[in-house]
Amino acid sequence: MKRLYGLMGVAVLVAGCSSPAPAPAPESAAPAAQPYANLAQLMRGIPFPNSNIIFDTQSLDPEVLKQQKPDQQQAVGASAQYNSVYGGWQAVENAALALQETANLIMIPGRLCENGKPVPLNDEAYRKAAQGLVEAGKVAFKAAQSKNLDAMLEAGGAVTDACAACHEKYRDVENLADRCTPSSAAAK
Repeated sequence: MKRLYGLMGVAVLVAGCSSPAPAPAPESAAPAAQPYANLAQLMRGIPFPNSNIIFDTQSLDPEVLKQQKPDQQQAVGASAQYNSVYGGWQAVENAALALQETANLIMIPGRLCENGKPVPLNDEAYRKAAQGLVEAGKVAFKAAQSKNLDAMLEAGGAVTDACAACHEKYRDVENLADRCTPSSAAAK
């Protein structure tokens, strides 16, 4: 009997060890990032309205605006349009996060500028400007979480500086054909 139990135990052990492990479920591949808008369209659609929400806090308290009854509200500033859904400080936090996410979007390969030139992804100044947008968004998010209007003044300055770093070099040029041209190439 002991021998029978021993053989059964060995058989179970061998069967358990010799069966192949189940194959892991295949992971679904994330779709490759691709641009759907040119750089100007992207900038007008995401960071422009969201930076204006941040700038609004320089003169409007988002919480006061949110607490007003609809008949008391004045349609003032970019924050007013989101007041009934995600208003108040949450709208400001979301705007700051949108600025950070914009840095990812402007770095997607294949995106073109409004003039048809490729976005200068390989230009160090462009990459630095994109990172500046991330940092400005972090400052604005932290300030919005603090619900401190003075901190939002500083955040507005950080956003202005981040935007200017890219605009001065790539957007604000005399000849529109020179937009998105790294300065070393524009000088030639």
